[in-house]
Amino acid sequence: MTAPDYGKTFALWREGASKAWGDYTRHAFVEGLGDGTLPRAAFLHYLVQDYVFLVHFSRAWSLGVVKSETLDEMKICAGTVDALVNHEMALHVKTCAAEGIDEATLFAAREEVENLAYTRYVMDAGLQGDFLDLMAALAPCVFGYGEIGLRLIADGPYRDWIDTYKDDEYQNVCEAVGAMLDSAVARRLGDSPENASRWAVLQDRFTTATELEVGFWSMGLRGA
Repeated sequence: MTAPDYGKTFALWREGASKAWGDYTRHAFVEGLGDGTLPRAAFLHYLVQDYVFLVHFSRAWSLGVVKSETLDEMKICAGTVDALVNHEMALHVKTCAAEGIDEATLFAAREEVENLAYTRYVMDAGLQGDFLDLMAALAPCVFGYGEIGLRLIADGPYRDWIDTYKDDEYQNVCEAVGAMLDSAVARRLGDSPENASRWAVLQDRFTTATELEVGFWSMGLRGA
């Protein structure tokens, strides 16, 4: 599959993390979602942990509003928080409710080590760094799920999950975030950001966050 067009910055970061990116987007957990062989217990374990992850992820995107330098950056960050809190998390609540797990239980779930490592890494990137540091750490989740959603065929038991990331609403979020990211990078680093002294640090943040995504899928498989 050709990589989706989510902008120049994503393409550069994706290429710079090619090994980790392949491990992430073609993980055994992902392939099990696509062909329907993923054990239901593993999926539910992942969903509970991902709900907790999204709570922290939403907080990190809220920090993006604080770190923004333009109105467009603020709007995209605020809109992403809305998409996460009011739409994406709803899928987790609906699916888990059908299995007898209510939202209060989801919110209070104990975080796995991989969840702690990933969410705190992203928050630390934003608190210690600037807007670009935060975006580099947030980007793999946003764009990776968009790429996975486009690739998988939504006709098995995990169709609702796949459709959430395949549909136009989520793909539009990816494209909007990608365009905003390109503008933010050009504003701060110029038209050839890959030549900037900061680029290696931003690439490392993106690659590390991608590796933490790999760990998150593996954590999900432990629930089988």
